[in-house]
Amino acid sequence: MKRNPIIRFCYITIILLCLGACAPGHNDYSHFFNIEPEGWTYGDTLNFDPEIQDSVATGRLDIAIRHSNAYAYSNLWLEIRHFNGDTTRIDTVNIEMSDIYGRWHGNGLGTSFQYELPVSHKISLYKDKPISINHIMRVDRLEGIEQIGLLFTEKK
Repeated sequence: MKRNPIIRFCYITIILLCLGACAPGHNDYSHFFNIEPEGWTYGDTLNFDPEIQDSVATGRLDIAIRHSNAYAYSNLWLEIRHFNGDTTRIDTVNIEMSDIYGRWHGNGLGTSFQYELPVSHKISLYKDKPISINHIMRVDRLEGIEQIGLLFTEKK
């Protein structure tokens, strides 16, 4: 039985459209920094250089924290610097890491947990303009944080 080439073309077109809809945006970005086992020093700044294809991309920015049970606090204060048009914006973020009963937010196996939360639902990333993060806790060395990551999802 011979198939009609028009029907075959329609099937192929539908499949390609479905696959294209599942592809991530070409400006999506994620990167994690490993924190030294000795702890995250107060003056140690993490500089993320978003690798985006366009000169500017707008979307959602999430932060991800991977930590162990050795983290001694219920929250984490961060300072996030990013370029905002013609100025640098500095945001201070208080992240609640656990509930009032000491149960960690996020997911994990064993003694390692990951917690993700939005920093901004609408932020513009600029090519070649880094995003920097440092902790502003009242200790010189913050122990128990394993990795800090940024996840950017472009909104079209």
